[in-house]
Amino acid sequence: MQLKGEQLPAHLERELRPLYVLYGDEPLLVFEAADAIRAKARQQGYSEREVLTALSGFDWNQLLAAGGNLSLFGDKKLIDLRLPTGKPGREGGAALQAWCANLSPDNLLLVTLPELDWKEEKAAWFTALAQAGVAVKLLAPPLAELPGWIAGRLRRQQQSADAAGLRFIAERVEGNLLAAHQEIQKLGLLYPAGPLGLEQVREAVLNVARYDIDSLREALLAGDMARLTRTLDGLQHEGEAPPLVLWALGEEIRALTIIRAGLDRGQPLDGLLREAKVWGPRQGLVKRAVQRLSTASLEAALSHAGRIDRLAKGIGQGNVWEEFLRLGLSLAAGR
Repeated sequence: MQLKGEQLPAHLERELRPLYVLYGDEPLLVFEAADAIRAKARQQGYSEREVLTALSGFDWNQLLAAGGNLSLFGDKKLIDLRLPTGKPGREGGAALQAWCANLSPDNLLLVTLPELDWKEEKAAWFTALAQAGVAVKLLAPPLAELPGWIAGRLRRQQQSADAAGLRFIAERVEGNLLAAHQEIQKLGLLYPAGPLGLEQVREAVLNVARYDIDSLREALLAGDMARLTRTLDGLQHEGEAPPLVLWALGEEIRALTIIRAGLDRGQPLDGLLREAKVWGPRQGLVKRAVQRLSTASLEAALSHAGRIDRLAKGIGQGNVWEEFLRLGLSLAAGR
């Protein structure tokens, strides 16, 4: 069974399965989900807990032994298996599949993994885990959904904020969900239950956003000039290497150029997306971006990127980061 993170609480209200797999890109959400499962397990009589961390050289016989070691008092056991690399290897994969074939009501196996790509999600060992138990994918909410996530967290502590306050918090904790959690808890300590004013939020919430290349690419494709400006400024102050920023912008420009040129020739969009290697959720952003950009504007952007490349190599005069901003804003605006 596959669940989304927000479906887990309702599931645990109904039942507790003997096998859970938690994985995703956000450690806070994985930790909270694991904590909820452990709490439910304690309620159901799983009074013993054994933690196994499968690093390089891990002896997978330990997992089978943990399942076979009966408690002196007949108590049920929770086995907390952590795979920090997300890759159990051949021996580990075989051990996990063997476990799935012999589930016991006396043992609950909780497996925690990092984010997996689509190939890993189709691996035999992961498929066996998901089919035998419950797999929960835990992803950080994108910026557009972050205000709603923050509102939900505030409700837990009997507080609320208006749209402006939620947006203010979201912009300052973007890409750093653990910091968001801490800032929300701080609001609960500073102010009583009830509505929070924008000034209260401004005074309490720090700017703890963590900027990354993926955020820059999303802002560029979405045409979000404010976020693009904020992200570039953050990357500069965090010491990001200009060649990496240029590579990211260049990859998006080249993909958009391929697609736009194909559309101009009357080719179908879906085929062009495959040709440009645009997959998954990114397709929606690219489809919208290519509609606002012309072939001429994309060719001008490629030329501009070439000038920035020379600047980064010390050829010519100018500020690389200012040119990144000019390039990004022109594309975001569709010029």
